Amino acid sequence: MKKNLLFIGIIFLLFAAPLKGFASEEKSDFNAGRMILEHVVDAHDWHLLTIGEKHISIPLPIILFHRGKIHCFLSSKFEHGHHAYKGFKLENDGENKGKIVCVDEQGAFTGEKPLDLSITKTVVAIIFSALLILTTLLYVRKKCLQNKGKAPKGMQSLIEMLIIFIRDDVAKSAISGKKYEKYMPFLLTIFIFIFVNNLLGLIPIFPGGGNVTGNIGVTLVLAVFTFFVTNLNGNKNYWKDVFNTPGVPWWLKFPLPLMPIVEIMGIFTKPFVLMIRLFANMAAGHIIVLGFISMIFIFGKMSPALAYGVSPVPVFFSLFISLLELLVAFIQAYVFTLLSALYIGMATEEHGH
Repeated sequence: MKKNLLFIGIIFLLFAAPLKGFASEEKSDFNAGRMILEHVVDAHDWHLLTIGEKHISIPLPIILFHRGKIHCFLSSKFEHGHHAYKGFKLENDGENKGKIVCVDEQGAFTGEKPLDLSITKTVVAIIFSALLILTTLLYVRKKCLQNKGKAPKGMQSLIEMLIIFIRDDVAKSAISGKKYEKYMPFLLTIFIFIFVNNLLGLIPIFPGGGNVTGNIGVTLVLAVFTFFVTNLNGNKNYWKDVFNTPGVPWWLKFPLPLMPIVEIMGIFTKPFVLMIRLFANMAAGHIIVLGFISMIFIFGKMSPALAYGVSPVPVFFSLFISLLELLVAFIQAYVFTLLSALYIGMATEEHGH
């Protein structure tokens, strides 16, 4: 029982640490919506915690291209958006919130924006996850060569289980014949990348919490990969079904090509659905957890005693949602990979007539 209470206390501190600054900064104006958005969206630094009014974060490289010149410096020069540097400023409010803009000597926005090529929090999280995946797979490959002919164990056993799962339950079932072998590297890559980043996003402390798959830009790129792999490998039957769908009355094709228009729209809506589904499900989990935790500070505005009294309830539900997200992390990676395999299977299927 004591161990469980200690575990809950530690989790509470991990979730509450980044929020402390919002309560101490201005107790009467705690804004739950603003706090949640600031923790979910991308940033130019990696916030660790707040002690009193002091923010502790890891500065990230700022790379700006403006008027033919490249400017490189650390995000700490902006001092969390309170100061300008070299004629640039990180806006904290207004329509340009979170963006770097050009300012004059008085710090007023000039109307210009540089081309921002900075290494943001999401980029760092992607690099870290990519290195983690690469290191793990190279280690497993080495073990496979050493244990050739022997039963796998440890990490090798886990990775082989995932590979066999994707091969037998996803690729083979969705892509006919031996064609699935051609697309296995792609399907395995997107599954492992999404799954690992889903898990890392659940860790509330550095280097976790990057919220990579909760970033719509990342899910857009993944969906675009599926779009190109599907349509570049589509055979003549696939494109025939798009432009001259069999079994459809002629008056739905001529003079107004209604069915071809619908089919062409379907080509673009499929990856769009992939993008929105993954983004919405992963971002929603983080928002719900932060929403529960923010309840402590909302009640704290009324009475400190009330905040301490209700705190076990949001902490319990936050833990419950976090455990549920462990399942969602796998399900969303599986669904994205399965739908990608289904789209590829439909594009490469050979008709029997």
